[in-house]
Amino acid sequence: MIHDYGVIGGGIVGLAAAREIAKARPGAAMVLFEKEAAISRHQTGHNSGVIHSGIYYAPGSFKARLCRDGALATKLFCAEHGIPFETCGKLLVAASAAELTRMEALYERARENAIDVERIDAKELTRREPNIVGLAALFVPATAIVDYKRVSTALADDFKAAGGNVELSSEVVAIEEEADAVSVSTRSQTFRTRRLIVCGGLQADRIAQMAGVAISHQIVPFRGEYYTVNPRRAGLINALIYPIPDPELPFLGIHLTRTMDRGVIVGPNAVLGLAREKYQKFSFEARDVASFVAFPGFWRAIRPHWRSGLREFRNALSKRAYLEECRKYCPSLTIEDLEPAVAGIRAQAVLRDGSFAHDFLFAETARTLHVCNAPSPAATSAIPIGRVIASKILERDK
Repeated sequence: MIHDYGVIGGGIVGLAAAREIAKARPGAAMVLFEKEAAISRHQTGHNSGVIHSGIYYAPGSFKARLCRDGALATKLFCAEHGIPFETCGKLLVAASAAELTRMEALYERARENAIDVERIDAKELTRREPNIVGLAALFVPATAIVDYKRVSTALADDFKAAGGNVELSSEVVAIEEEADAVSVSTRSQTFRTRRLIVCGGLQADRIAQMAGVAISHQIVPFRGEYYTVNPRRAGLINALIYPIPDPELPFLGIHLTRTMDRGVIVGPNAVLGLAREKYQKFSFEARDVASFVAFPGFWRAIRPHWRSGLREFRNALSKRAYLEECRKYCPSLTIEDLEPAVAGIRAQAVLRDGSFAHDFLFAETARTLHVCNAPSPAATSAIPIGRVIASKILERDK
């Protein structure tokens, strides 16, 4: 049998793309390959569950548009599928004079992105959040929380209901593109498909190279380590609490997030990962480390950020240092309040010149489309990203 469309990757982006194609091509033969025994085992299943508003992103950028559209689409999808979510809003708290200046720039960016945002002073911040301190804050009411594993399961169910086949425990080990089809080999069998989409996440660069695609980037893993706040302090915050980001740094910084099970998580930090898909602290995979050490872009990327990198490592090694980052805007937190939680690993595409790819990267051949970088907020943006991917591949069959 030859399939019309194949998708590699059972994370939320791959599932959204597969579902979109299945909707657009009723009756098409489709197959999705996932190497794990269940979907959403990696980035999708290890994020903080936030439906983002898109306040951080450059006005008019692809990422800003997809995030804004994705927030609406995700909430609508959840409502249609009976998946609970909560629009609790987000406060971006300025804790210093420098952050106040950056806060004003962020306010203007939000207005340019057509995002509803409210300035509040220190007194109003204390009224809304008695456990949080700051000089001022921005309130973004549209930010919400959800369980993305449930969203992914619903996307997979829609795909299967439309006739799609999900092949679990099916790691792809070879891809060979032919004139009229693509051969995709797992460890147990070979499939043929007329079109192939790759949403490989943490393995996106390796799968592209396996398919013979010339790429100029590499995935560098960054661990995001979390703590869970002790349940006795479950009412610590009302909205999500974020710092004002430093535009000179590649990551947002530690924040406090409510979860759908009525808990609160703290994090993540961002430390260089020594394994792409191992989540225990101090995990190490020689192949993964050798990959980025041998890549010139990695060394160019870390050179301007070594000081912040050392600070992140200190926070990873010391629970007390991690706590001090949190206490900048939540001074009542104590060391006893923080309980270890499962880490996440971010697939960060780094270009050969050392720059971080902050937007989506695609690579194409005659019969394949590779999503080489799907940066945060990929979970929020998954449904419109799926539409973009589907339109790119379906355009070829007109």
